[in-house]
Amino acid sequence: MLNKYPLWKYLLILLVMTFGGIYAAPNLYAPDPAVQITSEVSGTVLTEADLRRATSALEEAGVPVSRHEMTDANMLLRLTDPDDQLAAQAALQRVMGDDFVVALNLAPTTPAWLESLGAQPMKLGLDLQGGVHFLMEVDTQAAIDTRIKTNFTEIKRALRKARVISRSQILDDGRIELLFKTEELRDKARDVLATDFATLTRTNSERDEQFITYLSLTDEGRREIETYAVSQNLTTLRNRVNELGVAEPLVARQGTNRIVVELPGVQDTARAKKILGKAANLEFRLEAEIDDSMASKEEFEFRSPRDRGRKAYLERDIIITGERVSDARASFDENSQPQVNISLDSIGGQLMNRATSKAIKRRMGVLFIERKTNTIRDPKTGDEISKESYDEKKIISLATIQTALPRQFRITGLDNIQESSELALLLRAGALAAPIEFVEERTVGPSLGAENISLGMKSVQIGMGLVLIFMLIYYRVFGIAANLALALNLVLLIAVMSLLSATLTLPGIAGIVLTVGMAVDANVLIFARIREELKNGLSPQAAINSGYERAFVTIMDANLTTLLVAIILYAVGTGSVKGFAVTLSIGICTSMFTAIVGTRALINLIYGGRRVKSLSI
Repeated sequence: MLNKYPLWKYLLILLVMTFGGIYAAPNLYAPDPAVQITSEVSGTVLTEADLRRATSALEEAGVPVSRHEMTDANMLLRLTDPDDQLAAQAALQRVMGDDFVVALNLAPTTPAWLESLGAQPMKLGLDLQGGVHFLMEVDTQAAIDTRIKTNFTEIKRALRKARVISRSQILDDGRIELLFKTEELRDKARDVLATDFATLTRTNSERDEQFITYLSLTDEGRREIETYAVSQNLTTLRNRVNELGVAEPLVARQGTNRIVVELPGVQDTARAKKILGKAANLEFRLEAEIDDSMASKEEFEFRSPRDRGRKAYLERDIIITGERVSDARASFDENSQPQVNISLDSIGGQLMNRATSKAIKRRMGVLFIERKTNTIRDPKTGDEISKESYDEKKIISLATIQTALPRQFRITGLDNIQESSELALLLRAGALAAPIEFVEERTVGPSLGAENISLGMKSVQIGMGLVLIFMLIYYRVFGIAANLALALNLVLLIAVMSLLSATLTLPGIAGIVLTVGMAVDANVLIFARIREELKNGLSPQAAINSGYERAFVTIMDANLTTLLVAIILYAVGTGSVKGFAVTLSIGICTSMFTAIVGTRALINLIYGGRRVKSLSI
């Protein structure tokens, strides 16, 4: 019988409608402005005392709190007004101190029953809902100092290998000073340095019957290090953002030594700030022997709270740093204790194997280096006066070398799985070539202004309203079916974008408007074909059947070419262009279903299976 769907097709359409309604529903619940607090040290448990301290600080600052949520790892304070976020952050940071990360957030209000089904609201871009903006400054001088120390270690190693006896030190101005007893030794050292350290400038001098060589970086060499530090940090931050799973982020260089990071609609800004800003690295050093002089060793504390007060001496010479780590994964050892499985690159593997093969039965320390900030406040008012940055270096592992270590080994001695996961993430994403500091943090309002956003939403409403009126007047009953299918199309589009965690931007709204037009265009082709078949003398039932079947090929061709263009736009475009391409691509797929299958089901329910003399079209 013509124009009758089997039961399974109606059930399929009902299932799709239910799916669309459920996964589009979270977008009806606007998120709450919030401030999130976490500890600087991974795995630290927040207490009720911390909560009371935070709520009291907000009460004194005149910032109302609508609700608070607390877990072992973080505290979320929901506010009533987005304009209160910055004031709340300043008040909390002043009270909580530098041991806690206070970050701005948007807390979802999705009902629990929707969350249990995996339904989440659609992510909005910076131009629609704003987000978090970080401005970071790269400490390029620290990168230069690190390179000088590395050169210093390599120079000493090269001279020892060549059996050139010297005394050496790094001067305050960054130069390396080499002292020789005879001119012959200095000349021999010159040959070694000319081969392996040609990029350093050499200046000879004499003092107190000693022959001196000064080594320093050239201006060009300094610029190369600075450029590399910023570029490497840019790459590392992008990798870390990718590990965080933030959709459509912006990570871009600004000026000579600054980096801008914008995270639209993130749900855990405290963790984002913690991961992005942590200038954490590792150094692998051998434990110093008892008879070593103080000039060749350094004393460090252990990082673990259970080893509080315990110290050990490590050699100043560094075997490798975290920059040689190619992969890192958190796991558990045979005693169910957290560990990090390390894989080194080829050069790092060679250096580690060479150093440990000569140090069997000695202990090797893993030094965790973290850039921290000390805030100096007025003792009377508590207002911030200045900030001082410093490197905290503590031992996380000191284990005996049983055999020469290959490219793959493991780090133990970590306190909890959070610490091991965070360390693995930082190493996997890449070490920062130089420390970075947060110069500015703020919420980003809609970049095109509230008026433009309102106009963007109105464009969808007006466009859809005009289409609905036109279809209703021009196609009557068939127009009603097309309008219902169009509404279902928008619900499905939003549901799919929410499920895929796609980001909606203002150009994405333009893609939705275009989708509305294209969805109706498919129905116009079908309905025009039905009218033509009626004029040719076909019966109403035959005209409906013929109209849908013959228009299908044309609709498929038109939508397929548009879909290919949208895919190309997404592949080669960036930012807002991708937002447009995403909504257009999803809209084409959903409109094909609603315009062909959806309207056909409605028309079948109205006209199918019965005798009709005319159609309201």
